[in-house]
Amino acid sequence: MSEFTNRPVTMNEQKNLLEIEEHMYILDDVKKPNVFRNMFPYSEVPKIPFNDRIVPHDMPKDIWITDTTFRDGQQSRAPYSTEQIVKIYDYLHRLGGENGMIRASEFFLYSKKDRDAVYRCMERGYRFPEVTSWIRASKEDFKLVKEIGMKETGILVSCSDYHIFMKLKMTRRQAMEHYLSVIRDCLEEGISPRCHLEDITRADIYGYVVPFCLELMKLMKEYQIPIKVRACDTMGYGVNYAGAVIPRSVQGIIYALHTHAGVPHELLEWHGHNDFYKAVVNSSTAWLYGCSGVNTSLFGIGERTGNTPLEAMVFEYAQLRGTLNGMDTRVITELAEYYEKQIGYSIPPRTPFVGKNFNVTRAGIHADGLLKNEEIYNIFDTEKFLNRPVLCAVSNTSGLAGIAHWINTYFHLPEEKKLDKNCDLVCEVKKWVDEEYASGRVTVLTDEELIRVIDDACGRLGISLIGREAAED
Repeated sequence: MSEFTNRPVTMNEQKNLLEIEEHMYILDDVKKPNVFRNMFPYSEVPKIPFNDRIVPHDMPKDIWITDTTFRDGQQSRAPYSTEQIVKIYDYLHRLGGENGMIRASEFFLYSKKDRDAVYRCMERGYRFPEVTSWIRASKEDFKLVKEIGMKETGILVSCSDYHIFMKLKMTRRQAMEHYLSVIRDCLEEGISPRCHLEDITRADIYGYVVPFCLELMKLMKEYQIPIKVRACDTMGYGVNYAGAVIPRSVQGIIYALHTHAGVPHELLEWHGHNDFYKAVVNSSTAWLYGCSGVNTSLFGIGERTGNTPLEAMVFEYAQLRGTLNGMDTRVITELAEYYEKQIGYSIPPRTPFVGKNFNVTRAGIHADGLLKNEEIYNIFDTEKFLNRPVLCAVSNTSGLAGIAHWINTYFHLPEEKKLDKNCDLVCEVKKWVDEEYASGRVTVLTDEELIRVIDDACGRLGISLIGREAAED
């Protein structure tokens, strides 16, 4: 007899199709932990198996970014000062724009410094990013949330057997009951819980995660208070390959949470880590398959290899939606400068969008192309979106074109005053560059060195560079 015999046929109002509910998902309270040793054989590189079960794209009508710079972002670096947190929060508000594309930012509550920062950010009165907190599934931690008067808090509800059996020393049922009791306490106080499903990419999705989320949806219906579900790829095991097996399949996890656990799009969120270089693509995949929210950290700063970089998802959003929806991307450059100059954090120079060299070319043939039309070798109008004009670093491979491009860009020469690569000034500088490398130099030339040489050459040739004052200001 068919497994679907006598099951009710219902109309899916979103898809306008008749459907039969596939299964009843109940807790599988196993006696021994299921650690998926076939996929995660610790003494070998993890494996990515496939079963070719494909789920459909299901991008929500509205998608947005959330921030964990002050929570996960502080777990891998020296803590920010209260002043720094407030300043960064102001930047995030400006970057997210009037439409609140950076929807929320989460904070620790454990130290006086963190609580002071929370109070000061809340005093700003911004609608976005909403100030939220993060706690462990502990009634003692929950007291902190009540004292401050938060409207929403994240709660750590680790969901893999690695955590349930090995860290918490509980069974699945014990863990679920413990989590639900704390969440109920949260709801009793009128606080909206955000459930952080830690280590979801090593969890039993249908034996534990879906049954647990079904219970969360029952509580949400009972209390009429939103309960958010954050799918946390804590170890970066998620993959975006079509047909990959859960729990590694990002789209498979999101499909299960939305379709089988009934979590609405707007209450779903993805939190990724970059252990296997997949944080950005997995976050975009989560958007495509049903998550409204993607959790990020500025410059990807976070535990181990870091989180999904916030600035990356700003441009992912623009590429997927064809608009920035009010985001001011120039603030990204201001943030990078603030981190470098005020916080003392060194951003790796080749980091996309924010590194010192992200739009700098050293190859002479590329420089020649940039001199003719910068679209040839620049990803987009970086001066417009990031206040970062494309640059050519000057080295032994730059050639005349690279030197001309550097001078034109550095001194902001107007179109009618831009130097041709064969002009006398460029040729003079090229002679000096050639002599430097002929004498054994191997490093790229600094801005200061080039300015000195250009000054000397301009003096000898009796010329001046229009626009220099603007560059030096």
